[in-house]
Formats: sequence, C-alpha cells, structure tokens
Amino acid sequence: MPQKRLGKYMPQKLKVYLDTSVPNAYFDQKDKTRKQITRDFWLKIRRSQIFISDLVIKEISATNNKKLRNKLLRLVKEFKILSTVDRKITKLAKEYVRRKIIPAKYLEDAIHIGVATVNHIDVLVSWNFEHIVKLKTKKEVNTTNLSLGYDELEIIEPAVF
Repeated sequence: MPQKRLGKYMPQKLKVYLDTSVPNAYFDQKDKTRKQITRDFWLKIRRSQIFISDLVIKEISATNNKKLRNKLLRLVKEFKILSTVDRKITKLAKEYVRRKIIPAKYLEDAIHIGVATVNHIDVLVSWNFEHIVKLKTKKEVNTTNLSLGYDELEIIEPAVF
C-alpha cells in the first residue's frame, strides 16, 4: 500500500533481498562479465530497500580469504539484516524441501527463499541458477507460497533488475 505524505500518495520503495551469491559476484575475479553486471545492478538498487539475512552474514563470514571476507562485510554493512531464526521461515523452507522444490542438502537455499517470503520482500535477487533462479523453482515456490497464504515472490538474476 502506498504511503500518504503531505496529502499525496508516495509509492513504497521496492523491497529487495540479496542472497550471498550477489555480493560474492561483486568481487568475482573469474567471471568479469558477471562482476560488471553485478556492479551495474548495485547502482540500480540504490532507490530500493535492500535486505540480507543473518544467513548471508554467516556465509560471508565463512569466506577463507580474510581480505575478501572484510570487503564483502563492508559491502553489505548498510543493508537491513533479517533474522532466519523464526519458526515460520524454518517451516516454509522445510516445505520447499518436502515438495522437492529445493534439494534437502541445499536447505540454506530454501531458507533464503523463506526469509524473503515471510518478510514480504518484493524481489529476491540471486546468481544461483541451480536451485533458486530457474523457472521450475519460481513457479513451484509461488504455488507453495499462495497455498500457504503468502504473497508471490519475484525471483530474478541481477541482469534483469
């Protein structure tokens, strides 16, 4: 719902959730094209509300290269951090796994989708084409979300933002 300000309705900022693959790609040394697309995307999201989760922080913190880890943490430091410690998120992520939308061994991918869904995020952005950014996943996530009373979630790669 738009916000009312000084008698006029102002559209709300788009709520965007980034999984760990997006900040990682910002410093990608192996794929220069992906790195440039990600940096262009970074400029486009400035007018949006950007969210990550404590799972993103955990995954970044597991980066072996200390210099890279510190760069990544600085890159995301201004973003709002959503907690994944929530029964609704856990239940929804397990439902994605139960329905075979996300393989059980990649539960953390399901948690990224679940945290975005439960927190009413408009768009989840990821470079994970294996489990997250693919047509089958998008369709089945939204079928599941709607059947459980959640909103649809737009899932995209940075290049199409």
